[in-house]
Amino acid sequence: MTVAILGASGATGRHAVSTALDRGHRTVAFVRRPGIFTPREGLLEVVWPDVTDASALTAALPGADVVISALGGAAKGPTTVCTEGIRSAVTAMKTAGVTRLIAVSAYGVLETHDNSLFSRAVWANVADRMRDKESMERLITGSGLNWTIVRPPKLSGHQAIGKYTAGTDLPIHLWSTIGRADLAAFLVDEAETPHFAHSYPRITR
Repeated sequence: MTVAILGASGATGRHAVSTALDRGHRTVAFVRRPGIFTPREGLLEVVWPDVTDASALTAALPGADVVISALGGAAKGPTTVCTEGIRSAVTAMKTAGVTRLIAVSAYGVLETHDNSLFSRAVWANVADRMRDKESMERLITGSGLNWTIVRPPKLSGHQAIGKYTAGTDLPIHLWSTIGRADLAAFLVDEAETPHFAHSYPRITR
């Protein structure tokens, strides 16, 4: 396949790029500045410094089979990176004729924003990023694309353990985590063999 990855230079995006390449997929990595990745067969690095600019995406997306979004916002303060990035991506995908979108969101948004310990903790710490994810999700579900929105719990930098548990009704607890490398493996797995089209899978270790 040809896999296009938004937020490719981020912690999860880097793992997604390496996983897709290791599996033999042509990989288009959208990055904010050039030279993020060591040149490698099958890798095309595309500079995308402004997430509101759909034109750079439109030019590079023709021929892609799937877009994976690993976009993330600022660590602190208001952020619209996910919302604006996905708005641009939806526009570009429709122009380029790409219909499959897999996006990383977060557990605790929209209907999963409940009174659980996990939800209360995450909103107490990163409410601005959660609002951005909520806005992003609304754009995706209204896009008319063939989408999957992945809602992981806390992300960690653990090395890949090579397995995960995923499901739309998976219980998420305060202690639930998933390593970014295993999350990336799930993203590429879902790109290769869709199991969660038009749904919101959760994933844990």
